[in-house]
Amino acid sequence: MASLNVGNLGEYLREQRRNAQLSLRQLADAAGVSNPYLSQIERGLRKPSAEVLQQVAKALRISAETLYVRAGILDAERDRDEVETRAVILADPTLNERQKQVLLQIYESFRKENGFWIGEPARDPGEGTVEEPAGGTDAPSDTDVRGTRTAGGSDAGPRRTTG
Repeated sequence: MASLNVGNLGEYLREQRRNAQLSLRQLADAAGVSNPYLSQIERGLRKPSAEVLQQVAKALRISAETLYVRAGILDAERDRDEVETRAVILADPTLNERQKQVLLQIYESFRKENGFWIGEPARDPGEGTVEEPAGGTDAPSDTDVRGTRTAGGSDAGPRRTTG
């Protein structure tokens, strides 16, 4: 696991809080964390969990993924496309909050279906499917199109969805 870069994170959080014109107490209340705890995060003395970072991001109306990268929870290089996509969705002024959340859920479900999700190593989207098995020496995977294990491995065909 990557080490947390809490100093850089704290400075960034303080800057975002000031840009949002919020006091430390106001942000702590909005994020549902204690004022002293948030102060310690900003000063680089505490390592917040992903859940706390998500609450703070929501209160600041910024991308949680940006905070995850700053905290060293997400790998910036590997996850840059995902972070940018999420940031664009969250920044779209033509969508309301509910629409943004639904769109992000759909996006995440497609990423999971294709084998990409937080905490998992990146892999080729076609890897792990049995729809188009490689010829010759490569045996089909024991994972179906949705990414779940099949009983006995290769005896079940791919599940197809209509859409």
